[in-house]
Amino acid sequence: MRVHVADHPLITHKLTVLRDRETPSPVFRSLVEELMTLLAYEGTRGVRVTEVEIETPVAVTTGVRIAEPKPLIVPILRAGLGMLEGMVKLLPSAEVGFLGMARDEETLQPTTYAERLPDDLSNRQCFVLDPMLATGGSLIAAIDFLLARGATDVTAICILAAPEGLKAVEEALRGREVTVVLGAVDERLNEHGFIVPGLGDAGDRLYGTV
Repeated sequence: MRVHVADHPLITHKLTVLRDRETPSPVFRSLVEELMTLLAYEGTRGVRVTEVEIETPVAVTTGVRIAEPKPLIVPILRAGLGMLEGMVKLLPSAEVGFLGMARDEETLQPTTYAERLPDDLSNRQCFVLDPMLATGGSLIAAIDFLLARGATDVTAICILAAPEGLKAVEEALRGREVTVVLGAVDERLNEHGFIVPGLGDAGDRLYGTV
């Protein structure tokens, strides 16, 4: 497994505003979209391409285009939806699937309550979107789900991670073709499984339910 922390001043700046408890939901949503586009740029460095010959106004030349089969973007519901628009702006030719996952607040274990994905993901590159890598349970379950359907290359893009969750993902997915792209790695998890200092519940803050 490969881990990449996107250390960039613009990412850190936007993260600072996201963390602020006074940031209202409309601004929060807009910033998540902007931040996602920056992280998607890092996350798609390994996207598969194929050569294509084109003719410019001056001459014939060779370039590249996104290869078939098209990449699949998979936001984890509900908070991952807030990241989707920023991703498809950068990769508009990709297909989109959905995984609905919820975390039991007592056991902190994930359950899958909905999925809308192709039955066969053979030879597909998949990009999983989940704002918070906290305990790692939801992300591990989502990636296992995709690999079981035949995906061969999975990149997870998260805004924040806790060291405990990142370690859990690394241990669970050791030897698999997986990349994790992060905006930052925070200090720790608290006793309730929230990232510290974090930014609170991303879903609640995206949709104004706090």
